[in-house]
Amino acid sequence: MVEVQAAIVLTALVIDGLAGDPDWLWRRLPHPVVWFGAVIARLDRGLNRPAWSAPRRRVLGVLVPLCLVAAIGGPALILSLSLRQHPLGWTVEALLAAVLVAQNSLARHVSRVAQALETDGLSGGRQAVSMIVGRNVAVLDEHGVSRAAIESLAENFSDGITAPVLWLALGGLPGIALYKAFNTADSMIGHRTERHLAFGWASARLDDLVNLPASRLTALLIVVAACVTPGCRPAAAWAAIRRDARHHRSPNAGWPEAAMAGALGLRIGGPRQYGTHMVDDHWMGDGRATATAVDIRAALRLYRVSLGVLWLLPAAVLAVGLL
Repeated sequence: MVEVQAAIVLTALVIDGLAGDPDWLWRRLPHPVVWFGAVIARLDRGLNRPAWSAPRRRVLGVLVPLCLVAAIGGPALILSLSLRQHPLGWTVEALLAAVLVAQNSLARHVSRVAQALETDGLSGGRQAVSMIVGRNVAVLDEHGVSRAAIESLAENFSDGITAPVLWLALGGLPGIALYKAFNTADSMIGHRTERHLAFGWASARLDDLVNLPASRLTALLIVVAACVTPGCRPAAAWAAIRRDARHHRSPNAGWPEAAMAGALGLRIGGPRQYGTHMVDDHWMGDGRATATAVDIRAALRLYRVSLGVLWLLPAAVLAVGLL
């Protein structure tokens, strides 16, 4: 059973690594995350009435994860059990799981920021980075744009790749499907806004919980990768994790961000603006804050090596199991 899970995880990583998110397919079919979002939006409309009190909406918000378990986890479990009855069913499970991993799309979006800075200057960089971050990009200079791209790369490495792969390894197709559903719920209703502060509380806290192990694992992957990536500093990455990660306003994002900053000799995070609201967050790393497109490309190299380390984990489990 362990060998089958390792084979599914490794195959899913390979499929996503080779095929990525094919635009031709998702122009014709809705991505599963779109389906998850439709379920969450319906729950938000039905259970989150502005006229109701905050305590009532907080209680009703607890129903969202429970409904997702029934609406998404249940069918995924039935499908997985059905596929496991066929000799090659695990390959279909790996193919379905690969859809929920984002190795190539993350690198592509971050690379566009570096390319835009190099070819179109600050205005192009701001436009490109606005596609991947929620902060007010109009106030960012070249260094702010570069830091934002690197921060997004580090955080989404954990949320968009390590976490779904980890939950695939632990829970198969139902595990990765539920993780993506919980993560989507957090992105849709886990905000500190008047409408969602109470209703989205349970979804936000659950997302913190399911991302906790992956954030630590991602930081470790980056440290290991820094050992074999030219120009990177594994000792500084480890020091930044121990010193800075726990001070981030997110219980999870600080781990991969601190590791990335330390490994690259940078300082990322810090104060930033969302709309007109300023967030005075802790700096990750103790290097220079003057990041540029060159640093984005260095971060992407470290990211790719870190992916290689991640691939080695299921490969090693599979190899040991086959001995």
